[in-house]
Amino acid sequence: MSITRSHVPKEFGGVDLYEDAQSIALIALGPRAKSRGELFTHLKKRGVTEDIANAVLYRLQEQGFIDDEAFARAWSESRQRAKKLSKRMIAGELREKGIGAEIIELVCSEIGHDAEYAIALEMAQRKYRPISHLDPEVARRRVHGALARRGFSSSLINDVLREIGL
Repeated sequence: MSITRSHVPKEFGGVDLYEDAQSIALIALGPRAKSRGELFTHLKKRGVTEDIANAVLYRLQEQGFIDDEAFARAWSESRQRAKKLSKRMIAGELREKGIGAEIIELVCSEIGHDAEYAIALEMAQRKYRPISHLDPEVARRRVHGALARRGFSSSLINDVLREIGL
């Protein structure tokens, strides 16, 4: 049985509060897709009770407006492409957005070592170009730091630095 407006008891505010909460959630989904956890937090901040928030989110999930797995995949691809982030950083961001551990593990397992290496290499080359005139040790530290801040492992960073000649 799905939870709909008519199933929200009157003591929780009934139909009007449910519709208000649904409107808040749909408006929040306008600019970009959001995870169920993000929407739940947003509804709670707006004063929606937990029961109504769960009912609204259940219904939106049932209707296909919320899909944490699709959201996590899209977020992962976007962050790899635009920000050149590692699997570890992406997993952390997804956790902050309320995505479950199973989905995070699934999405991160889709990022292969070769893909992560290619991202790190591209980032290292981009960071190295403007500082190539500096002492090699200074350039190495700066590129290493940039990659480390994006969550790449030390072994991967060292492999990349070796490939670009640092």
